[in-house]
Amino acid sequence: MLNDEICRLREKLNESIINNDDYSITYKISVELDELIAKYYRTTITLKPKPKKKRKSIKEIQELFKEK
Repeated sequence: MLNDEICRLREKLNESIINNDDYSITYKISVELDELIAKYYRTTITLKPKPKKKRKSIKEIQELFKEK
């Protein structure tokens, strides 16, 4: 799953930073992680249904415009 892959790459990136690995290696891992996170959000947004607005009945609309 994407979550597992993201966690694995995040750990790899942290180790790279802690070990003072070459900048190009750290940068490559960072870019891979960014791409996975973007992919995760694209699939999450696509899969979630949009909430439907509750429509008001005619009576409720009339009540809103009724003078008090």
